[in-house]
Amino acid sequence: MGREHSEPRPDGPYADDARADRVRVDPVRAGRAQVGQVRAGPARVTPAPRITAVAHEAGAAVKGAGLLTRVERALGTGTAVYLPGDGWIRLTLPLHDGGPVPVTVEVLADTTRVPHGIAYLLPGGGLNFTADYFTPDGHAGGGLAHHLRRQGLLVVGVTPREDAAGGVADVTADRGLAAHRRDLAGVVAALDAVLRLPYQYAGHSAGAALALDAASHDPSPRLRRVLVLDTTGPYTGDPAARAARTRDVYADLVAGGTYASDPGLAALVARAVTDPHSPSPVPWPPDPDLRFTNAGLAHFALIRTADLPGEANWIHRRGHAAGEYVFGATPAEDRFALTHTPLATWHAATAALGSGLIPTALMRDLAAIWAGDEATYRIAWDRIRADVVWVNAELGRGDESRGADLIRACGNTRVTFTTVPGLGHADVVWSPTAPTTVWPLLRP
Repeated sequence: MGREHSEPRPDGPYADDARADRVRVDPVRAGRAQVGQVRAGPARVTPAPRITAVAHEAGAAVKGAGLLTRVERALGTGTAVYLPGDGWIRLTLPLHDGGPVPVTVEVLADTTRVPHGIAYLLPGGGLNFTADYFTPDGHAGGGLAHHLRRQGLLVVGVTPREDAAGGVADVTADRGLAAHRRDLAGVVAALDAVLRLPYQYAGHSAGAALALDAASHDPSPRLRRVLVLDTTGPYTGDPAARAARTRDVYADLVAGGTYASDPGLAALVARAVTDPHSPSPVPWPPDPDLRFTNAGLAHFALIRTADLPGEANWIHRRGHAAGEYVFGATPAEDRFALTHTPLATWHAATAALGSGLIPTALMRDLAAIWAGDEATYRIAWDRIRADVVWVNAELGRGDESRGADLIRACGNTRVTFTTVPGLGHADVVWSPTAPTTVWPLLRP
C-alpha cells in the first residue's frame, strides 16, 4: 500500500501540528490518497488552558480533517492513522497510557458539515468498533457508524484494551465492567473539554451494559441519550438463579487465574467460508460418532446459540442470527440458512477482530447484573437521568424489559423499550434490513 505524507500549510488546519507521529491526508487529495502507519514520536502534553482557548474561539464549527486534528490533539499521543472516504474521514488512534495494551479510539467525521453532537459507540464483548459498527461495507458508507454520522453526529468508537492484546497474558484480573467504564470516561472527559457538544452513549450487547453503567456515573448536562442494543438487565426467578450460577463460574475462573477467553468465533466463521464441506471437530447431535461440517457447525452456532455448551450461551432466546437449521440423514445433508445477515458479513466482521478475547472479570460482572447481585456489581439505575432508547432482538436477548422498567421506576420517564421480531442478537447491527427495521427506532 502506498504511503503519502501531506505537508501542512503554515495557515492550514495542521499549522501547529506537523509531527512525525501522525499520518496525514491532505483534504484536497483525500479521494485518492492511501495512507500507511508511521512510528509514534515522543509524548507531548498540550496545556489545558490552550485547548480551552481553542474551543472557545472556534466552538464546534470545524468538520472533517480539521475536527479530527483537534480530537487527536485532545486525546494525546499515539500512531494516528487517517483514512479518507466519500464525504467522510476516519481517525484511528491507540491511546498508550502505560498499560499492557491501549484503548483504541476510532473517530468518524463528516467532511461536508459540522456535527451537532457526539455518539460514543461501545462494541460488544470480544468485538471492536470496526467489527460491530463499521460492518457491513463501512468503506462504502454502510454500518451503524455511518448511519449516525449521516444524522449529523461525530462518531467516536471506543474499543476496549483487550482487542489489542497479544494473548491472554495481556488481560488482567481487574478488566471488569468498572475498568471499561473508567477507560471510556477518560476519553469522554478529554473530548468534552475541547468540543463541548451534547453526546450520547450507544452500545451493543456488553457495550450496551457499559453504556448504561457509564450513564449512571455521568452527571454531565451534555449527556442527552443512551442507546441500548440487545442487552439484558436483572432477571427475576429461575433465570436470575441461573445467572447467579454463571457469575460464580466466572468468579471462580478469575480466582483461579483465568483472566480471558477466546470464544473462537472468528476461526469458526473463517473455516465455514474457506473449507465449508470438511468435517469439523464437533460431534453431530443426531449421531455423536459423526461430525458437523465446518459450514454446518458455523450456522448451527449462529442460529441456535442457546443450545450450545458454555456458561453464558443460555442468555440468548435463540441465537446470534435468525435462521433455520434442519438436520439431514448425514451432516453433509443438513439444511441451513441465515435469514437476515449473510455469512459473508459475519466473515467480514470477524476478520476485523483483534484478539477476540473476552475478559473473565467482565463476564462475571455482566452475570452479576443479570442475577440482580448488586454486591458484586451494581448499575445505579436511579442515577440514569438521560433519555434511554432500548431495543432488543426477539431471538437475541428477547423481551426482557426489567432494566428499562427499573430506570422508569426511579423517576426517569424518558425511557422506551422495544423488541424487534424475527431478529437475532447480531442482526440488529449487521442485517441489511437493520437500517429500516431497527435503526430508525434509535432516533429521538
